[in-house]
Amino acid sequence: MDKLSPRVQEQAKFTQDIIKLIGWCFDNGYAVTCGEFLRTPLQQAEYLRTGRSKTMKSNHLDKRAADLNFFRLSDGKFLSTKEEIAPIGTYWETLDVKNRWGGNFKSLCDAPHFERNI
Repeated sequence: MDKLSPRVQEQAKFTQDIIKLIGWCFDNGYAVTCGEFLRTPLQQAEYLRTGRSKTMKSNHLDKRAADLNFFRLSDGKFLSTKEEIAPIGTYWETLDVKNRWGGNFKSLCDAPHFERNI
């Protein structure tokens, strides 16, 4: 990966960790579907305007964030609360010190959000 720019290296590492997270989920009783990964600046501005986001510096704009949908395999229940997604968020943050789970954000709880800071 040393021939890639630092930005692309971080995006690739994020993608590798998302793959690990999804595999872990299926191995631990959760189904995962993709929500939102890349956002345009126009989309982000709309989310800021409507209160869905608190910043124009979202990692979605740089391909280092994902919103995922989780379902419990045992009964098909859609999981959306911080408490329900917490085991997944905890695992995510163990993969790399740069990984942050939206359920631990101070200003806005965003439980289905997973990102990599640089």
